[in-house]
Amino acid sequence: MRLARAAAIAGALACMAATASDPADILKNPAQEARARALFRQIRCVVCQSESIDESDADIARDLRQLVRADVAAGDTDAQIKALLVQRYGDFVLLQPPFSLGNAILWTAPFAVVLLGAGIVLARRRPKAEQPELDAAEQKRLEALLHG
Repeated sequence: MRLARAAAIAGALACMAATASDPADILKNPAQEARARALFRQIRCVVCQSESIDESDADIARDLRQLVRADVAAGDTDAQIKALLVQRYGDFVLLQPPFSLGNAILWTAPFAVVLLGAGIVLARRRPKAEQPELDAAEQKRLEALLHG
């Protein structure tokens, strides 16, 4: 019984090791395959959008894995491979897009709006300046207007 359970666990672990790739696609050079797998975890699946191409089962993710493996095998650097993908799909394809002015505006705009709103609320809550006291002549005139 224990032997069967241990064999089932070992089989499950072996299957998990080969997830997200077709064994025929795996590079023969282990160092290149490791580099390709590291790149897979940095590239977003353009269909799933919340998963890397390493985790995704979408057809486009499989195609991107094949493209990355081919580029790694051809000797391209990580930067060249990422640049090619960014050229095709934009910065969104990277799970950690590079810092740019557009990104900075997207990240800071909500905080700026909240601060602006808080400033407006605080400005409206300030007590208004007190009305100056009426002198005796002004007080008499006001009473005459009010009482006819």
